[in-house]
Amino acid sequence: MSATLSSEKTAAALRRSARVSAELLLVLLMAAVGLWLLGRTWPVVWPLIVGLLLTTLTWPFARFLRRRGWRPASAAALVTVAFLLVGTGILALIAIPVASQSGQLADGVVEGIGRLREWAAGPPLNISDAQITGAFDAAVDRIENSAGSVVTTAVTGVSTVFSGLITAVLALFLMFFFLKDGPRFLPWLARQLPGRLATDVPVVAERCWDTLGSFVRSQAFVGLLDAVFIGIGLWILDVPLVLPLAVLTFVSAFVPIVGAVFAGFVAVLIALVSNGLTDALIVLAIIIAVQQLEGNVFQPMIQSRGLGLHAAVVLLAVTLGGSLAGVVGSLLAVPVAALLAVIWNYLREQLSDPGEGPEQLDRTPEPEQGPAPGGPDADAPVPA
Repeated sequence: MSATLSSEKTAAALRRSARVSAELLLVLLMAAVGLWLLGRTWPVVWPLIVGLLLTTLTWPFARFLRRRGWRPASAAALVTVAFLLVGTGILALIAIPVASQSGQLADGVVEGIGRLREWAAGPPLNISDAQITGAFDAAVDRIENSAGSVVTTAVTGVSTVFSGLITAVLALFLMFFFLKDGPRFLPWLARQLPGRLATDVPVVAERCWDTLGSFVRSQAFVGLLDAVFIGIGLWILDVPLVLPLAVLTFVSAFVPIVGAVFAGFVAVLIALVSNGLTDALIVLAIIIAVQQLEGNVFQPMIQSRGLGLHAAVVLLAVTLGGSLAGVVGSLLAVPVAALLAVIWNYLREQLSDPGEGPEQLDRTPEPEQGPAPGGPDADAPVPA
């Protein structure tokens, strides 16, 4: 004889399910409101994020100067100016060799187009010059008929470039202030918060800062690996502009997906116009192999160790971020996932029973680097 369901237990289970569902709906509603506010304030939030990432990269140098007796403003100014000079030098390292060989590259482009036309005219395509000319004329007519959309696209592109310049300038100013006044922020924040928040928020903020530093260092190391491997391949094939292409590969590594595609396209194009189709295909194969190693081996392993995230979590975070917010989402997916993990681990520590041992808690490992600009700095004077 089968057992009958208890009406009291069933009603209690339904009430519990309804309560949990209502709480989840409220959490999702608050998350949606938070994302909406983030979108409304994005012109301010994005420079702030870029400034924080740049600060994590330059803070060790500012901390070194402060420990040597430099005043905070002087150390921050020197590091900011040095960062600008290094950035300008990287741009010059890319632009000057390209400009010096622009004539050779232009001739190579013309020759490459001629070779492609000869190849297309032969078997198996057998495309005649008349067909190529007709396709070109059709493309010109289409562009002329859609002149309005072309102008709109150009205006949008100019607006995007102008917005990017404003973001870069704001991020540099914020980086200077973070380097100068960073160690005073958490003590100030602790004095503004009531009760237990004065302890919890600074601790979480300091752990988040250390996590951001780990992300920037790991991303720089992955970009260095890409630049070295791709640069060696280009040097073996005797492709011109090896050093600028390697530098471009390193810089573009900080912009996931699009950066790698852009750097690879430039390298393949230069190999095509200078060395021919065969070397261009070899360069393409090298870039694909290196990018596959980076995306599936190097980046998950390095970032999972530096950020305390599993490699699968890194891959899923990048995929989700790219699908939700494109390039910016891919760039911020991993650090955001790491920050959420830091906050979750701290909540677990605070909500766990006092009798639980440390081995039962999934604590975030303490980073090797010292105090960051967001946290107290024992070597830097903190005004009262």
